[in-house]
Amino acid sequence: MGNEKCDLKHPNGIKEKKLEVIDGYTIKYHANGKTIWSKGKMIGDKPDGYWEWYRVDGTIKRSGYFENGDPVGEWITYDSKGKKYKVTNRDKK
Repeated sequence: MGNEKCDLKHPNGIKEKKLEVIDGYTIKYHANGKTIWSKGKMIGDKPDGYWEWYRVDGTIKRSGYFENGDPVGEWITYDSKGKKYKVTNRDKK
């Protein structure tokens, strides 16, 4: 798949994070435009499957799964060193 780069603007004029789509993965960058903020797959305009979020220094911050845009299953929050800190179950009861 191709590599798409764009900066999006909300109707209120706020600039979105820089993003790329590489091999089906949507990768958004921190405001510095260099370090990855999040990555995962989109189906249409909704996140789907496994996603990860990162701090500016590159350590992982959070990870979890989406089904058709809804968070599901086990979501993990990591401490500042990238070690598992908290686990939350997002399944609907």
